[in-house]
Amino acid sequence: MITGIHTILYSKNPDADKAFFNDILQFSNVDIGHGWLIFKCPPAELAVHPGESGYHEFYLMCDDIHQFIQKMSKHRIVCSEIQNLRWGDLTSILLPGGSRLGVYQPKHTRPS
Repeated sequence: MITGIHTILYSKNPDADKAFFNDILQFSNVDIGHGWLIFKCPPAELAVHPGESGYHEFYLMCDDIHQFIQKMSKHRIVCSEIQNLRWGDLTSILLPGGSRLGVYQPKHTRPS
């Protein structure tokens, strides 16, 4: 019944953020017209946590947080200090459009 998840990132500078996902992270994409790019994302997972705020979170995951930070530094993208959390090692980057994006190396078992 469900065939995928469509995520939307709101940006103050969408062209710069689209260039980041295309040029730096090298996500393949299709142009559906008028510059609207739809990016293919890596496999996803969804966790449901208790809460009443209606707030949702979006993270990218990687296999090696140190390698990710090293690659970002080659593109002059600054990553925050690594936070060693119970569920993973977390950093964040500042997207060209001005918003922060979390990236983590999970410690939990990944669903297959």
